Amino acid sequence: MNGMKTAMLLAALTALFMGLGYMLGGTGGAIIALLVAAGMNLFTFWNADSIVLKMHNAREVGPESEFHRLVAELAQRAQLPMPRVYVIDTEAPNAFATGRDPDHAAVAATTGLLDMLSREEVAGVMAHELGHVKNRDTLVMTMVATIAGAISMIANFGMFFGHMGNSEDRPNPMAAIAAMVMAPFAAMIVQMAISRTREYGADKAGAEISGNPRALASALQKIAGPAAHLRNPTVERNPAAAQLYIVPSSVSDLFSTHPATEKRIAALMAMDGGAVPPRPAMASVPRRSATRGRSALDPNRR
Repeated sequence: MNGMKTAMLLAALTALFMGLGYMLGGTGGAIIALLVAAGMNLFTFWNADSIVLKMHNAREVGPESEFHRLVAELAQRAQLPMPRVYVIDTEAPNAFATGRDPDHAAVAATTGLLDMLSREEVAGVMAHELGHVKNRDTLVMTMVATIAGAISMIANFGMFFGHMGNSEDRPNPMAAIAAMVMAPFAAMIVQMAISRTREYGADKAGAEISGNPRALASALQKIAGPAAHLRNPTVERNPAAAQLYIVPSSVSDLFSTHPATEKRIAALMAMDGGAVPPRPAMASVPRRSATRGRSALDPNRR
């Protein structure tokens, strides 16, 4: 059902893109829009992982890192090829997966997340990211972000330069203006719907891979607040990056690309057959102390 819903929403997003092209340039505009969408998706298909990792200034870690060994153990459990493993130097606690397929996947976590969580909780988070890889969400979400971004770009182009096409094939000017205003908002709604659907699927897959739904629920409980409040320059520069992360980053609940964290936690705890864990006492933005906390990069470090 999740796959069917995603396919329908992706088709709706593509139709919206073509419709905007028609409003701006008639039949020819719709065809051009379709060709542009195909070209952009082909480019991102081959280059999405490198683009996303460079955007975050991620650094790759090898087998000498405990974090790498943890991901390797989870990938083996999930029966997935070993992904490349990256760390991002930022206090905002978050993680994401990227890549066009399981054979070309990469996973990344921030130092803020690794400092904040126990080894079991980091395992739950990275199992969630491997769940995205296993479900091939990384490709779907990259395509969605590309088309949504293209819709906004074409709408802005139309607002500045007017609609194109000959007088016989040109739509009503008022309808074209309305489309240029509403299309980016509609694209955002569809993008959020697709992303929210895939997050529930990754939570379920992650719980199965790690074998510990409670650890993932605990991790979500701990990082949701800080991730939303700590400054994230990457998301400020590229808002579409917010959908990559395990929890929302610097966005409101209304326009979040993720389901409500409380609902995700409740679903995970239902899998575990237990009650929702109490909210941590330090649910607000953590302060980094001089002594580094327990980290999955070195679980024995205090």
